[in-house]
Amino acid sequence: MRRRQQPPLPKRFGLDPARLRLPEEGDWATVRDHLVHRLPRVAPARIDEMLRAGEIVDLDGPLTPDAPYVPGGAIWFHRDLPDEKPVPFDLPVVYRDDTILVVDKPHFLATIPRGSHILQTALVRLRRELDLPDLVPAHRLDRATAGLVLFIVDPARRGAYQTLFQRQLVRKEYEAVAGYRSGLLFPLALESRIIKEKNILAAQEVPGPPNARTRMELVERRGDIGRYRLYPTTGRTHQLRLHMNSLGIPILGDDFYPVITDKSVHDFTRPLQLLAAALEFTDPVTGANRRFDSTRTLQAWTDPGGWAAGREPAPAR
Repeated sequence: MRRRQQPPLPKRFGLDPARLRLPEEGDWATVRDHLVHRLPRVAPARIDEMLRAGEIVDLDGPLTPDAPYVPGGAIWFHRDLPDEKPVPFDLPVVYRDDTILVVDKPHFLATIPRGSHILQTALVRLRRELDLPDLVPAHRLDRATAGLVLFIVDPARRGAYQTLFQRQLVRKEYEAVAGYRSGLLFPLALESRIIKEKNILAAQEVPGPPNARTRMELVERRGDIGRYRLYPTTGRTHQLRLHMNSLGIPILGDDFYPVITDKSVHDFTRPLQLLAAALEFTDPVTGANRRFDSTRTLQAWTDPGGWAAGREPAPAR
């Protein structure tokens, strides 16, 4: 296995520097010219500023503003961070040892840095707060979904745990609060084909061989809403949300299905009522059976008036 090249810059705010490989073909005279072409969202004046400050480096050290372009080379730098509003919810640790870390992620906190969410992500917060610079996730949860996420502390064990999820060897249990329809008979199993196209927010179900399967149970009913337990055996993007919506009972607080709503990323009210409630698997290192359970509850069920009014949910127990 090819070893990953060590960046010549240290982590900043728990983040590795960005690495750009310079194309073999190109007629740029300087690295600066290439960056202006390659990074159109970054003002040329900002690129000049970073070069003057020695913030763009190669393996030999900081690059000067007139550093020549070297085809096939590589450079590193830290990207400027977006202006983020803090996600005002705790990220409690459920379990920790020298190999793995399990946390109970709140709604509205992304798992990993992406787009406008960088510092306000579970990975960066945990790296900084727990002093675990090499921490990586074994899987991901949507920003809108709360519940259990497994991280890997020991980089040497990363592949073993990520393979569990890739091979669908982790038993996942979710809870959801959604509408109730008298014509639906539970338990039921649902399968469909789900695709998610790049740069399109919502996934969709399309004709073709199924690639998404979910078993569903109705746990309780109160009038026109129900509390459901969902058991996905696959992990397609937005699978549970799409499957509930296809039954005519979209999950409460879903801003994508059945229609996308224009909700601000800074609005932390009325969260999606979907919770990753349990993870269970055979530990690939110790061979022991492990089960972890979330301490969170779904506000639309435990405090329906507060959820409807947009009050903040209670912290995890």
